Amino acid sequence: MVARDGDGWIECACGSKHWGKFGAAGLLIIRDGSVFLQHRAPWVHNGDSWGIPGGARDSHETVLEGALREAMEETGIKAENLSAVHTFVDDHNGWSYSTVIALADSELEGHELNDESHEVRWVKFDDVTRLPLHPSFAATWPEVRKIIDELEAIA
Repeated sequence: MVARDGDGWIECACGSKHWGKFGAAGLLIIRDGSVFLQHRAPWVHNGDSWGIPGGARDSHETVLEGALREAMEETGIKAENLSAVHTFVDDHNGWSYSTVIALADSELEGHELNDESHEVRWVKFDDVTRLPLHPSFAATWPEVRKIIDELEAIA
């Protein structure tokens, strides 16, 4: 694993420790009423839970760059198969996690690329909460789902 300048823990105003000195970002990929989720390996922070590919942003990266890099490293997706449509920010007053919502074309494929993932799969929107979710993803999913529903209504 390559050391990056964003790797590291930070304690924010909420009193919790978060991964990513410059915040973190993830990619929530949607297609055909489903979201692309990653089953996190047991050894990672909040492991053996489901969430979106993501991680610490480096100092020089935009939110989109960080989210795409992490998703490509973890699942092998290709940016040319995606169209970013919205960003949801979970702001902790000193640290934030940005969820980039992106539409996938029919060519997008992903798989477990490294030991951070057990599995990746497409999960119907209504079935997401049936999985043991990463605690932070579980907390923001209701808000993100509303955004997805609004985007789907416009499309």
